[in-house]
Amino acid sequence: MSKDNIASAELDFNTPSAKRNRSIRALKDKFASVGIAFGGISVIVAILLIFFYLLYEVAPLFESADIERWQENNQQVAPYSVPGEGKTLYLTMEEQAEIGLRITDSGQLVFFNTLNGDVIKQESINVPAGATVTSFAIASEYSGIFALGFSNGEAIVFKQTYKSTYPDGIRVITPEVAYPLGTAPISISEGPVEVLALNGSEDEWTIVGGQRSKLTATDVTLSLNIITDEVSAETNTFTLPNMNIPAKKLLLMPDRSWMMIASDGGKLGIVNMKAEGGPAITQLIEATTGNITSFEMLLGGNSLLISDDLGVTSQWFLVRNDKNQWVMTKVRSFENGKAAVSSISIEHRRKGFVTISEQGQLSFYSTTAHRTSLSAAIIDGNADMIALAPRSNALLVEQNNQLSLWAIHNEHPEISWSAIWEKVWYEGYEEPEYTWQSSASTNDFEPKYSLMPLAFGTLKAAFYAMLFGTPLAICGAIYTAYFMVPAMRRKVKPFIELMEALPTVILGFLAGLWLAPFMEVNLAGIFVTLLVLPAAIIVFAYAWSGAPKAIRYLIPDGWDAALLVPVIILATYFSFAIAPYLEQMLFGTEMRYWVTSELGIPYDQRNALVVGVAMGFAIIPTIFSITEDAIFAVPKHLSYGSLALGATPWQTLVRVVMPTASPGIFSAVMIGMGRAVGETMIVLMATGNTPIMDVNIFEGMRTLAANIAVEMPESEVGSTHFRILFLAAFVLFIFTFMVNTLAELVRQRLRKKYGSL
Repeated sequence: MSKDNIASAELDFNTPSAKRNRSIRALKDKFASVGIAFGGISVIVAILLIFFYLLYEVAPLFESADIERWQENNQQVAPYSVPGEGKTLYLTMEEQAEIGLRITDSGQLVFFNTLNGDVIKQESINVPAGATVTSFAIASEYSGIFALGFSNGEAIVFKQTYKSTYPDGIRVITPEVAYPLGTAPISISEGPVEVLALNGSEDEWTIVGGQRSKLTATDVTLSLNIITDEVSAETNTFTLPNMNIPAKKLLLMPDRSWMMIASDGGKLGIVNMKAEGGPAITQLIEATTGNITSFEMLLGGNSLLISDDLGVTSQWFLVRNDKNQWVMTKVRSFENGKAAVSSISIEHRRKGFVTISEQGQLSFYSTTAHRTSLSAAIIDGNADMIALAPRSNALLVEQNNQLSLWAIHNEHPEISWSAIWEKVWYEGYEEPEYTWQSSASTNDFEPKYSLMPLAFGTLKAAFYAMLFGTPLAICGAIYTAYFMVPAMRRKVKPFIELMEALPTVILGFLAGLWLAPFMEVNLAGIFVTLLVLPAAIIVFAYAWSGAPKAIRYLIPDGWDAALLVPVIILATYFSFAIAPYLEQMLFGTEMRYWVTSELGIPYDQRNALVVGVAMGFAIIPTIFSITEDAIFAVPKHLSYGSLALGATPWQTLVRVVMPTASPGIFSAVMIGMGRAVGETMIVLMATGNTPIMDVNIFEGMRTLAANIAVEMPESEVGSTHFRILFLAAFVLFIFTFMVNTLAELVRQRLRKKYGSL
């Protein structure tokens, strides 16, 4: 074959086989590019879906309240005449908002249909002959226990109850009236009962009443006759000392230790009912510069709500001062324009209330969140009385002898920006604090949904984990990638990366059940090890470098790091062996006791130190692997060129290799931090889950991820607690997204800066 034929055969790229190979290669390239693009877009779409789903669950928390006319069968319920006779002293509804109750000044209890006003049942209270109703009191909205005071100095206590039956599968609610202290009126005063208050428990009650300037207290003790099952009441009446403050209205706390007196001119008197020497007034406060128009207790009976004719409602509760004395303190106030507050209704199951002004302006408030959920004019002019349903989903408004029923949508009033991220002054606390406490055993519990302790705990756990894990991971990666011989690297690197496959629940289990007790008993040994171990490594390295060549050449070049294994084991053993003697010599007792007693630093067995060690081991493989790959991937000609120019290996590492690998190292640290922030099982099992804000390394914490894992199974779907947990997840998502975005910007800048080396 001629040369021309050979050249022509070698340069022929259009043979059927070559064309077929090019077509297959182009198809593979196209398939790969489409697959990679589809995968990348799918990841972005998945992240966006997670973002919008979290936002969808969180958004209702910040929605305002809404009120509209109640609708039945798609028709608005029209206002109707007030059922029964007499002036309304109190207005309320039962659980389902189907039956309303009017208590009148003639001693009538009128149960009526809230849709049309039809009377369901009417019962007369046993008013003494010749007497009239002169006062009214309620123990609490939740209890449904009331009292009427009469002009002859007597009072009677009664309670509304409802019985549900289901004849033929249809629910029927039957109202009933019970008399906890008996059907006979109780004598409490020598003159007309102009003001009245009561409170107590099942067996012990206190009724305070009388004239405005002359009050008496009656203690009522109930006892059960086990033979006849009859309940008898023993009373003890005593006159209260002159308070020098004419009472306009009285309120008695549930424990009956404190009584509040509202007087003319906006004055408020605080009476200690159990003071030494008998009841005595401890404070006289000018609660408002106006006149008090409403004076009620918030759910739980710990907070006092005072409304005035200036349109302001303020919240007060007892706070212990520096002298260990209880002082009634104004905590927060709510303004509703300048019109006087004419009526107030307390929520039965939440720390909220509703007011209406003389101009018909209705406002919904939440005390804990210090939030106004709604402010709207629903009627023209002044309302005589308003009443919330127990579920806060309905409102009755009485105006000009007419009743109107309104539907309320106010699902999450206890959440606001301040309640989540700022200090809140909770009932019973001496000052505003960041607190997370989502549930309790009492119905009058004040939910505490501050995310600050959880965010702080998340950062605290991540900080100590990074403090422990990052130096070890990066230093190990530097040595493995740059100084270690290939044969040893092929054994060490897979072994460390294999640690990443260890389930974190195993690490958390070991940290909680073994490491935490071990560190508690051997705390001094831990700190001695931190001092002795680096010193032992440096001393051994110096000794080895000065050893005779005949000894050093026994170990192949690059394998001398293996000699550090027995050094580390012996140094650790030595540290724990001498620790007890150092403890006795320096502290005279165990180090953890000395830290608590002498330094005043609390020590918790499951603390941040345990988490730092356990979670540090969890993030070491991630940071090590990425950092090691980044350093090993630095082109060898850069290192060889630096060495050829006279630089030492260490100078080459610091000035050439590390800057070139810095984008990868930074990415490794950020990914490790993301792993630490999102870790759940280790912090769940090794921290004690205490949502506190304390930088103390010997105290525990609770993280956002652990809190979600703990409380999500027990939260009611759609509840405030449920959605606030989704908000915690949303915060964690945004935090991770921002950190990763910032990390990518820094990484790109480092790549641009050192990419030309």
